[in-house]
Amino acid sequence: MKTIVLFISFLIFESSLVAQTQQAPDDLKVGDFAPGFALPYATKDSISRSPLSLSNLVGKRAVVLAFYPADWSTGCIKEVCTMRDNFAALQALDAEILAISGDYVWSHHEWAKSLSLPFKLLSDHAHLVAKLYSSFNEKSLYNRRTVFVVDKQGKISYFNLEYSVGDLRDFEKLKTALARVR
Repeated sequence: MKTIVLFISFLIFESSLVAQTQQAPDDLKVGDFAPGFALPYATKDSISRSPLSLSNLVGKRAVVLAFYPADWSTGCIKEVCTMRDNFAALQALDAEILAISGDYVWSHHEWAKSLSLPFKLLSDHAHLVAKLYSSFNEKSLYNRRTVFVVDKQGKISYFNLEYSVGDLRDFEKLKTALARVR
């Protein structure tokens, strides 16, 4: 019974966190302040009891927001494994990687463990943050594969609303964008 109560409490907690997000701007542009949010997250080692807030990361390093459809899917595995395999290069560019999908933190934790992912996976189950970043597909009801770079001032310095895992050129463009904001 405790497990059910904890699960329901967590869902209510998660919903209240997402509800703290700002209203969606019509069109995000390079130079705009990144919409703020706070979301629960997991890593390969644990599930956090405290939400991660974008505002707590701004000013420390560039932040990559990598929206993706779902844990355990082929394209998403390729996307996060590319980031995992190039994690040292991304760290050298002073980047914090945040992968965001609508999956729950429990799925994120197991997926991160199975792939040995060295970055945080954020749970945006209501897709409110994805909507803020024009990264939600209304037809499929999943996130679209998109990436954003938020600079140390909290502004969007780069985005790709059609990020492709099938072509490493998009990943190279992401690294170039990170090098510019460094």
